[in-house]
Amino acid sequence: MGEAEGSRAAVPGARLTDRIGLGVLTRLIDRDLVDDVLAETGRVEQRSRLLPARVVVYYVLGLCLFFGEAYEEVMRLLVDGLRFLGTWRKEWKVPTTGAITQARQRLGAEPLRVLFERVAVPCAQQSTRGAWLGSRRLMAIDGFVLDVPDTADNDAAFGRSGGVKNPAPFPQVRVVGLGECGTHAIVAARLGPWRVNERIFAEELIADFEPNTLVIADRGFYGYRLWQAAADSEADLLWRMPAGPNLPVVRALADGSYESFLLDPKVRGRRATQRHRGSANIEEPSGIPVRVIEYEVTNREGKGEIFCLITTIMNPEEASAAELAAAYEQRWEFESSLDEIKTHQRGRGGVLRSKSPEMIEQEIWALLLTHYAIRHLMCEAADQADIDPDRLSFIRSLRVIRRQVADQAGFSPSAFEQRPGGDTD
Repeated sequence: MGEAEGSRAAVPGARLTDRIGLGVLTRLIDRDLVDDVLAETGRVEQRSRLLPARVVVYYVLGLCLFFGEAYEEVMRLLVDGLRFLGTWRKEWKVPTTGAITQARQRLGAEPLRVLFERVAVPCAQQSTRGAWLGSRRLMAIDGFVLDVPDTADNDAAFGRSGGVKNPAPFPQVRVVGLGECGTHAIVAARLGPWRVNERIFAEELIADFEPNTLVIADRGFYGYRLWQAAADSEADLLWRMPAGPNLPVVRALADGSYESFLLDPKVRGRRATQRHRGSANIEEPSGIPVRVIEYEVTNREGKGEIFCLITTIMNPEEASAAELAAAYEQRWEFESSLDEIKTHQRGRGGVLRSKSPEMIEQEIWALLLTHYAIRHLMCEAADQADIDPDRLSFIRSLRVIRRQVADQAGFSPSAFEQRPGGDTD
């Protein structure tokens, strides 16, 4: 037996569950961090259990890596490698589905949410290709909907689209995320009933906007109040305008963009009323200053669509109209991130597993956390190879990680430590 194998041999008195991890992902979501979060959220057990809280955290993440597998099979995938390495304690049995469900319920959603918030940070380096516009990190906000099991509790908590006459087949959860365009890494999220407008969640995400970033959003997010609140953050903005709002030209700029302003809808309505009544005291135009970039995009049929973007970057020397139009296209990279979760990681058309709202939230935070961990790993690999992360395949990376977890890699990357007491759980 070689030195590496010897270091993994069974240690008398060591607990089997100290060894359960997620292979390479455990490097990012390490045991000490999990223990800190469990202490912070008050989920540290007062007595020894077959499934300690730390193991349940890794197990829930495993559910999101092996979405199509049954509860007990996912647990086998996490521990079978330990049996191969000689660290399997015969006294320890794979828990039943009922025991696993009870352990998930004891854990709750809060530790996974806090763990995501602690782990998920922008991961692009200055050398990461496609992640920057000058000194500004390219970020985007967008949303998606997940189907959840058709239970009375889920239906009451989340509701479903379609109305009374034509309801959707499953209750649905709306998720809005803030992501890094260049790496597809989602770094902040809000979730709740599908009926809540995505602008509400986007407003909550403003607290996660950071300096030296350019936050991009599609026209569905524009609203005067939301823009006003976002513009007051330390981030710059680049949002597409919906059809309708009139943007007067205050001053044309050399790069083809122009200065304008956003008028409060309440003021606009009051001015219209004053004109209708023939008032001589119509208010002078005033509002939030913006810079406008307009351009046409032609589709494959030769038909054109006008894009109207507004930004807080007022100086064309900092970012030209052409550069901002190209940056807006990077928003599609974030949409790809959402598709990776909905289609590849979860499985096409897949419904989440959990039967109760609390467990649904736990599952979604775990889904976001595992996606981030995979994307973080891909970003590191791309930086080392000096290539754009977009050139790496998410689904291939997911398959590699699944194989690595299942192929005798379910142990913690750190050396196993001796534990007193001879616990077998």
